[in-house]
Amino acid sequence: MSRVLVIRLSALGDVAMLVPVLYSVAVQYPEDEFILVTKKPLLGIFTLKPSNVSVFPVDTKGRHRGFKGLWTLIRELAALKPDAVADAHKVTRSLYIRLFFHALGKKSAVIDKGKPEKQAMTRKKNKKLVRLKTSFQRYGDVFSQLGYSHTLTFDTIFDFGERNFSEIRGLAGEKNGTWVGIAPFAKHRGKIYPLEKTEEIVISLDNRPDTTIFLFGSKEESELLKSWESRYPHAICVAGNLSFTTELLLMSYLDVMLTMDSGNMHLASLVRTPVVSVWGATHPYAGFYGYRQDPENAVQSDLFCRPCSVFGDKPCYRKDYACLNGLPVEMVMARIDKVLNK
Repeated sequence: MSRVLVIRLSALGDVAMLVPVLYSVAVQYPEDEFILVTKKPLLGIFTLKPSNVSVFPVDTKGRHRGFKGLWTLIRELAALKPDAVADAHKVTRSLYIRLFFHALGKKSAVIDKGKPEKQAMTRKKNKKLVRLKTSFQRYGDVFSQLGYSHTLTFDTIFDFGERNFSEIRGLAGEKNGTWVGIAPFAKHRGKIYPLEKTEEIVISLDNRPDTTIFLFGSKEESELLKSWESRYPHAICVAGNLSFTTELLLMSYLDVMLTMDSGNMHLASLVRTPVVSVWGATHPYAGFYGYRQDPENAVQSDLFCRPCSVFGDKPCYRKDYACLNGLPVEMVMARIDKVLNK
């Protein structure tokens, strides 16, 4: 039996994308133990998991803060006596952890993020727009380097625990009709569909009988979503109100989820909910598309300048965000309806 530290500290979407790979490996190697090292706020994603997967919470705002906290973290991880380290993050913290255990003679492997080909994809001139390795493949390569060859067999987190509707019954009563989730925000401006256009989608869905719209987001984003809830009778704002565990449960009962290129796309993918996603400055070819999502459900403009960013964090050099502002609401609605009519 071997014990493997698996490091992926953040961000939400990247950690969620690790789940299908980690769980597939764990199921195929039941005699080994896998300890995921990730930030404390993300623990709720892993309520349901294989029995040989555990989570070590990193408290970057408390005892693991700063350089001193890093060494506290390393000492605590050393006490777990791992046999190998799978670095699925490749940041400063994970580098120090990996080097520490390498000095002790432990095996280690680190992710290849593919930065050169991503830079070639996003440069202004002579773009090389090709389909790159997905994050799932890159994570898989890390495990393969450690001898864990595997196939992606993951389907849903509810293969590892009960799905109990009673836990969300109080949000909207029994499920009657169509349930649609909408998560209109993302971390960066280059990934957010104009909110006035998203509101048009809410209005269109609100006018449909037997349709309930759940509005997802963080506590900081809830003010706008609550204003939509107050104006549209079939809209329910759950932003900032639910734990990851409850949020995933609710998502699993949705008929479709509308998201940006964001963490919510990946959360919905973990519960096998079909996602219609809007793409602006970023592109699915960079490898961050939702697990087993239909590529046709990525709504995007065919512009010469796309993609201009891997993460959507660069300002639009055209100054107009045409990739998002130019996307018709009708195009997004058509894709939602296609999913609902299947």
